[in-house]
Amino acid sequence: MGARRPAPHADQCDTQSLTASVTDYPVENGRTYHRYHEGAYIYPNDEQELERLDMQHHMFKMTMDGKLFHVPLQDPKHILDIGTGSGIWPIEMAALFPNTEIIGTDLSPVQPTEVPPNVHFLIDDATEEEWLWKKNYFDFIHIGHMTGAMPSFRRLLRQGFQHLKPGAYIECHELDPKPKCDDGTMPPENQDGGYSAFAIHDWVDLNVRSSRDADPPRQFRIAHRIAQWMREIGFVDVEQRLSKIPTNPWPDDEKLKTIGTWSEHNWLDALSGWSYKPFLALGWSKPEIEVFLVDVRKSIQDRSVHAYMDFYVVTGRKPLPSEGKAAS
Repeated sequence: MGARRPAPHADQCDTQSLTASVTDYPVENGRTYHRYHEGAYIYPNDEQELERLDMQHHMFKMTMDGKLFHVPLQDPKHILDIGTGSGIWPIEMAALFPNTEIIGTDLSPVQPTEVPPNVHFLIDDATEEEWLWKKNYFDFIHIGHMTGAMPSFRRLLRQGFQHLKPGAYIECHELDPKPKCDDGTMPPENQDGGYSAFAIHDWVDLNVRSSRDADPPRQFRIAHRIAQWMREIGFVDVEQRLSKIPTNPWPDDEKLKTIGTWSEHNWLDALSGWSYKPFLALGWSKPEIEVFLVDVRKSIQDRSVHAYMDFYVVTGRKPLPSEGKAAS
């Protein structure tokens, strides 16, 4: 996809200038993090993380049978991808919609510069009260992988609602990290406040606690609540699609086994970057974190436990004026 460097802006008058204050990334725990609105996003932005995000993108696309989206799109003029990360989703969408302006926003300007002419990457914080565009502007908004990333996902959906054209769609892709199992092979969560025999249970619980105790608090588990929030805000035709993402290649089904292989690699690559800041905020030391993550990795790789996580694709449409006044 070409070499990465600070991403260009589509309109320098309307966006933050790319200065050293934005691209001089802080280094912590051997990883780099965003500088713009520093601390708003607690996960890394370095090359290792960008490669992982691309792998994760392909895993979820495989789960979606090769699709990038599910909503019906007909000649869209403007598409927005919030939290674009490596920028792979807008770049692939550009091949499908070469005449559409596709904008990807992120706190970090880490996207490629050699991109299709209709793709633009902007530094922007989607939690800001005022967005860069007028209301009723976008034909489609895509939001993906915001677990643990912001104080209020519902508020983000409300802002998206305001900036969609009447009749336009929003689509959210989120993995719920809470492990599930259908055949009784997964050890239960520990109910007495101790640790579970299946350490990823504890990893999720600790992240929920760290997110809740943060200032401001962040939402760690959001996927299972998105459809309800959409309906409360006023979206219509809300649909929720659930797919199983095995934690490793335990399934007999070949497609699920392949997805499980990718999922295992994704978790093992991500785990340190997803753990350091949340657990340090709980008062853990780095050695304590590393010892704990040994058990978490073992639980992820345990083929005898048939665990999976739910991948949610949730879509909704902003109603037309003729359909009545929506809630806000």
